[in-house]
Amino acid sequence: MEDFQVCDRDLSDAALSQYLESEAIAVDTETMGLLPLRDRLCLVQLCNHQGKVTAIRMAIGQTDSPNLKKLLEATNIVKIFHFARFDLATLRYHLGIQVNPVFCTKIASKLARTYTNRHGLKDVVQELEQVELDKSAQSSDWGNAANLSPSQLSYAANDVRYLISVRQKLIEMLTREERWQIAQECFQCLPTIVSLDLLQFKDVFEH
Repeated sequence: MEDFQVCDRDLSDAALSQYLESEAIAVDTETMGLLPLRDRLCLVQLCNHQGKVTAIRMAIGQTDSPNLKKLLEATNIVKIFHFARFDLATLRYHLGIQVNPVFCTKIASKLARTYTNRHGLKDVVQELEQVELDKSAQSSDWGNAANLSPSQLSYAANDVRYLISVRQKLIEMLTREERWQIAQECFQCLPTIVSLDLLQFKDVFEH
């Protein structure tokens, strides 16, 4: 894959320096399941405006990743996720990273693309980028990080490769429909929602 590298446990100093020059970066995680308190973090993927993709393999029991933490907590860089709520909880629980600021393409899609109920990454990328993502590796074993298959690595890279462009198109749609302000307010609420998720509270805003 073009401009794709794999690191173990953390970003290299050189890669960190390169990513820190970005105004925004795309981020995704691969885990053993959908419950951060139960399922471990296996892989973190990053992509910048130049299309540089890095996959960081996480070790069993790993509790920190200092360079990654410095990058994801840098307040001058927007971190773009698709369904940020899950990734933020995973990164906070396993690595102690408080990601900020955040742009969630799933929230943005729900606020902008009200003509459809299809807001998965595959659907959003297909409409806005005219690219069909291969999601066949989505439900696969990410736990054996040292021996990830080419299809898994390709899947992981593609999950971040288009997010920066998608973000820009969604901002244009949100601005046009006068929903950009409410979108930003939603993103700012995410850390509180993640805290509630990690405390296993549900429906606290309901009657």
